[in-house]
Amino acid sequence: MMITDIEDFFTLGCGRCDRFATPDCSTRFWIDGLTALRAICRETGLVETVKWAHPCYMHSGRNIAIFGALRGDFRLSFMNAALLKDPEGVLERQGPNTLHPDMIRFTDNAAPAAMAGTIRAYLREAMSYAEAGILPERIERVLDMPDELVDALDNDPELAEAFHALTPGRQKSYLFNLNAAKASATRITRIEKFRPHILAGKGALER
Repeated sequence: MMITDIEDFFTLGCGRCDRFATPDCSTRFWIDGLTALRAICRETGLVETVKWAHPCYMHSGRNIAIFGALRGDFRLSFMNAALLKDPEGVLERQGPNTLHPDMIRFTDNAAPAAMAGTIRAYLREAMSYAEAGILPERIERVLDMPDELVDALDNDPELAEAFHALTPGRQKSYLFNLNAAKASATRITRIEKFRPHILAGKGALER
């Protein structure tokens, strides 16, 4: 069960996997760095909350940043990152489908404290855009539908009806996932695995 209490994140984890509340939880490896990030965000004047089972920091009614831990690193991710100027060149893309560099990735628990000045400056810049009501230009991405999905929808009317009933965001989650697979056989296997999710009206990453 995903957490809703901010303190649980720092003592137990996010609750999104079966390592929750165990010594093997990724948050345990990076707790010192995560705690330092929390202190920096709060000292900058951001409002702390929980969203998507992770610490999320807000200002002027807008999400500013969120952070979490993986096995190999922990990350501070900025919302509306396309607005940030990144003079220090510290922002990285989350993945190949990310339009803009939007996160600072850490592989050392001591890194947030060492970068505190830069982190605060980036947070304050993002806060200033929130105060002014400035949003980045919206970019609509057109994703190709893989042939394997076209064939599956053509041959399975129930699946086709369910897929086309999904929200655009949920449809894109499947297209991202399938287009990331290099082999046709892999795409076919993923479509078979996704079928119950699609029929249930869920996105690729929803449980």
